[in-house]
Amino acid sequence: MTSQGVSQGVRWTAEQVLSLAPDAPSRKAGNKLGTAGPWSGTGTTEEGVVWGLCKGSGSKPYQALADVSGPAYACSCPSRKFPCKHVLGLLLLWSAGPDAVPTGEPPEWAGQWLEKRRARAEKSASGTGSAAKADPEAARKRAERRAERVTAGARELEQRLADLLRGGLAAAERAGYGMGEETAARMIDAQAKGLATRVRELGAIPGSGPGWPVRLLEECALLHLLVRGWAHREALPAPLAATVARRLGLPETAHAPAGERDSWLVLGQYDTQEGTLTTRRVWLHGTRTGRTALLLSYGAAGAAPELSLPVGLGLDAELHPHPARPRATLGERFGPAAPVAERPRGVPLAEAAGRYGALLADDPWLDSWPVTLDEVVPVRGPDGWQLAEPATGTALPLPRSFTSTSGLWRLLATSGGRPLRVFGECGHRGFQPLAAWAPRQPGAPLLPLR
Repeated sequence: MTSQGVSQGVRWTAEQVLSLAPDAPSRKAGNKLGTAGPWSGTGTTEEGVVWGLCKGSGSKPYQALADVSGPAYACSCPSRKFPCKHVLGLLLLWSAGPDAVPTGEPPEWAGQWLEKRRARAEKSASGTGSAAKADPEAARKRAERRAERVTAGARELEQRLADLLRGGLAAAERAGYGMGEETAARMIDAQAKGLATRVRELGAIPGSGPGWPVRLLEECALLHLLVRGWAHREALPAPLAATVARRLGLPETAHAPAGERDSWLVLGQYDTQEGTLTTRRVWLHGTRTGRTALLLSYGAAGAAPELSLPVGLGLDAELHPHPARPRATLGERFGPAAPVAERPRGVPLAEAAGRYGALLADDPWLDSWPVTLDEVVPVRGPDGWQLAEPATGTALPLPRSFTSTSGLWRLLATSGGRPLRVFGECGHRGFQPLAAWAPRQPGAPLLPLR
């Protein structure tokens, strides 16, 4: 990975800094630390390294660091959130302008961190320690053994679904989360992680509010379709068989696609929790290619994922496409995150829903798909909040997971009754907004909504 200098005139905005927060409490706590009061020994370099000492509850201040050319973050505090509230506060202080954090040379503790980062980057680029070629016969036998375990797990799940429906849905409501967790653990034992994830979601449906029996039946039907698809995978078309295997959690076929370099606009970032595993989803838009890509990053045992990019800035980098598009992996970066004027083009509501419907024909288990809606206004309908298209009178519902957060009020305040362009995930539950901006203003700032 290479990096170029960061001009002191190019600073992130406070909203871009807060878009890095892993959750709402971190955002709130970082805001409180975004003033000079708790800080000492702060400084920054022309290359975009920022450091400072933050007074905490202990005798020694916490050492907070950020390299905005990465970006990368570090702190001596015990928090498992990434970036932590101290790094967020430091970056907020830095974002206030050149007078807030003086330019200087990094202290010894900051220099050591930079040297370690540089050494890791050089080792990664040199490709040292290449692994020996895998034994194809051994790999084939491992795949066969795993397929047998997955088949046994799928059969067990099918029997459990039949027992659930035979006993009545009221039994699922009484069992609560325990039913889903116990069955999910059995699927993990069968090495079918994808089934475990869907079963956990199944266990949460009875407590999800009015209409849950219909949603439970829908999910049971999709799970049944998935396990039957696995049982008859040899009779399926190759692309659909690959989709079934991926949905069960089997590893993708090894590949080494060529990288695609672009200036990737960061459109949204948010975390989801599954047991002790935290998954971070980062959505990018290629300003030249027009392609939308998804980066996934993971944090185990309650730790936050390390990848964290500021919403609204562009990243000059290579992405390597994943077989399960729009997923991709981040390759070489050629400079720091910087402002870009380009924004994705929007589509009408009917086209967005049509795209998702067409994709379901190839992947019936697809929960959502990224899309940018054009000229929509948030309005309250008879069944809850919606994104409405005044020109056609059509609308897409907004899920409760969004309307119960501050994102709804930020969206309403930004719109003020005027049409917006909104990026998010369009799925069978409606539209989940992630960012919004004024469509008729070139380079209009993106408002993060999660």
